[in-house]
Amino acid sequence: MRQETARAEAAVAAATAGARVAVVSTGDAGVYGMAGLVLELLPEGSPVTVEVVPGVTAASAAAACLGAPLMNDFAVVSLSDLLTPLEVIERRLTAAADGDFVLALYNPRSTRRHEPLRRALAILRARRAPDTPVGLVRNALRDGQEARITTLGELREEDVDMLTLLVVGNGATSVRDGRMVTPRGYRT
Repeated sequence: MRQETARAEAAVAAATAGARVAVVSTGDAGVYGMAGLVLELLPEGSPVTVEVVPGVTAASAAAACLGAPLMNDFAVVSLSDLLTPLEVIERRLTAAADGDFVLALYNPRSTRRHEPLRRALAILRARRAPDTPVGLVRNALRDGQEARITTLGELREEDVDMLTLLVVGNGATSVRDGRMVTPRGYRT
């Protein structure tokens, strides 16, 4: 993190000078990726054409590892307070939790950032039952992948790091045969 701006500036400068440029981003370039920054840095009215190629988001990859937890409405929230103030993150998380959305939480904890996850868990535990299913997926669809399901009441902060994506179920999410499932409503 932190080299994104320099990378995007170099790409825009090279493209503006006539070079054909590709900016590679993990996951989906348009979801917490590089697409937005490149488009922000491109001067208004620039003749440079930008093609954003979608990829597999970390939320989609993690959901596939866990079962089918994103089958109904869900919200994606990054807990990283490096670019977004923690108060804004808390406000967004509170609104999503109050709306009973399944939540995909990106960037939950790093070696230096522990407070955002602590605050997020306090918000969620005040609004969801302790037995709410929570999926933890580390390195989704990559080497070293680890996936497990626990509950909101039993989730431990030390089990989470920067490479972990958390999927917090809503009021209808259950665990069936070791898989998280949020019903879409087909069976009433």
